[in-house]
Order: sequence, then C-alpha cells, then structure tokens
Amino acid sequence: MELEVRHLRALCAIADTGSVRKAARQLGMTQPSLTTQLRRIESALGGQLFSRERTGSRPTPLGRTVLCRARPLVAEMNTLVAETQAAVVRAAGPHLRIGGTASRAMAGWVSRVHARLPDADTTIRVDVSANALLQMVALNQLDVAFVHEVEGAPLRIPDGLERRVLVAREPQFIALHAHHPAARQSVVPLSDVAGDRWMVDPSVDGEWDGVQRALRASGFTPRVAYGDYLTAADMVAAGEAVAPCQPTSQPRHGMAIRPLRGDPIAVELFMASRALPEGTAGEVGTAEVDALYADLVAAYREAAAAATTYRQWLARNNRPLLYVDEDELSRTAGCA
Repeated sequence: MELEVRHLRALCAIADTGSVRKAARQLGMTQPSLTTQLRRIESALGGQLFSRERTGSRPTPLGRTVLCRARPLVAEMNTLVAETQAAVVRAAGPHLRIGGTASRAMAGWVSRVHARLPDADTTIRVDVSANALLQMVALNQLDVAFVHEVEGAPLRIPDGLERRVLVAREPQFIALHAHHPAARQSVVPLSDVAGDRWMVDPSVDGEWDGVQRALRASGFTPRVAYGDYLTAADMVAAGEAVAPCQPTSQPRHGMAIRPLRGDPIAVELFMASRALPEGTAGEVGTAEVDALYADLVAAYREAAAAATTYRQWLARNNRPLLYVDEDELSRTAGCA
C-alpha cells in the first residue's frame, strides 16, 4: 500500500479530533471505513499509530513522529487546493459558499442572500459538526459558517478566523410529549424531566456534554438514548424520550416545546469568517461578510418572531427579539 495525501489527512483528523468517530464525520466517511483505512496505514508503516483509549484515540510515539512529517505535507496540499479553488471562483464569477449547523434561520438567510445577490452562485453546506464547518472556513472551503457553541463545551476555533456573535447566550428549550405532566407548565423545572430518557445526537459537537453537565450539576444522573434529531422528534412525539431543542423550533403534532427554568443549557450563536483585508484576490471581502451577517440577523429575527414559545420567553425575561450589539447591527445593516 502506498500512502497518499488522503491517508495523511485522515491521520491528522484523528489526532486533531481525538476520535475516529469524530474524524470520520469531519472527513465525510463512515467510522468503519476510517477504522479499516487506519489499520491499512498502520500495516503499511509497520506499527501502531494511535492507542485506543476509553476517552478516545491518542498518538503513539510512532504516531507523533509520522504526524510531524504529515502535517506540513497536508498543509501544503490544502494551500494548493485553496489557491486552485480561488482561481476557479475568479474565473466563474460571483460565488458564495455558506455553511451552518441546523437552524430555523438557515432558509431565511439563504433566501435573503439570493434576493440581494440574484446572479451569485451560492452553495450551501449544513453539517451537525460546528468544528468541521469552522475547519472548512479556515481551509477556504467555505466563506462563512453560522454555528453554535454549547456553554461549557468550547469549539476548536482555527487560527485566523473572526467571529461575529449573533446571540451571546441562547437558551435551549426542551421538547416533550404534549401530554407529559411537565408540559402543563409554561416553564419546566429541570427536575421534572431529569428522570426521563434524554435523546441526543452524539455527533453534534458539545450537545451531550451540555446536557450532561446541566443534569449532573442539578444532582441527576441522566438516562440517554443516542440518535439523530429526526428520530428524536419521533421518539418525543411517541412519549418515549425528551430532547433539548432550539428555542426557534416549531412543535410537531403530539409534541410540546417549553423553556427550562433558569436556562441551564445554552449556546452562543456566531458567524465565522476568515480574517482578510478588503480586496484579497479570490476571497469574499469584509463588506460582503458584513452584509451576510446582516442577512443572518434579519433571518434569525424572523425565525424567533415565528416561534410562539420563544416570543413569550423573550417577553417574560424582558429581552429584545435579538440581543446583539445594536451599534454593530446598524453598521452591518448599512453595508447590506
């Protein structure tokens, strides 16, 4: 077996994420495929590159030696790809690459961009992993990404990225069966759902850490089921689980959405972009990034206004519809 750049990139991803599962998600592979590839690489090199521990995968001494040589090669290849892509973009005309974790604001954001720039070729990437999206921005595979950072579970933010904070602390609500006893209350104490089975998607960066942290801080040991949030919605509607959800979420039939008392689970919402001087060749400049942020602000306001439970929470807590820096908002709106 001859080593290729994709093999080196896989080794770097495993080392950076500390997990074969997370690395597979970042690389767009299945975990079994990446595990098989890693075994073949180790067989070709004649030694174990990672030790498999309960907490994840850690480089062995041989692995650290290989990584020291692999990282510069991968970086050079990434630069080559980024420069080539930039040249293609310049030749093809206006082009925007937008990424985001799942959000009710995404559709409105993209619609506003299309209305403002009808001739631009816009590509959209939605991923459960905020870390993967941030890495794509850093590698010039995306121009901007709208992501969330779970409180107490910091993201790995690559060097050279700028953050425009949309909401400093967005409370996460709870989705539960419409006839759950706790659903009779307008605000649910965590203790009333702590004994339920909580369904979370382990591939969403920081999601389970945030839930677990909040429950354990209240003295509860959670019961958990793992799965994607489409399955979670079915489980909640069937009365088999509860699940954390965004406050902009809309309840489906058989489901109720309620805020948690004291907002023990929260996220920061921000848009990330590369730090670039205006007019950098082949890049989306500062003025356009500001305009994209203004579009996102408007889309989030619209999604928040459409969510009855969130509107009620905002009124009850004397919060404006969107609590960003109003001076910053007026500046970015002027660039739109």
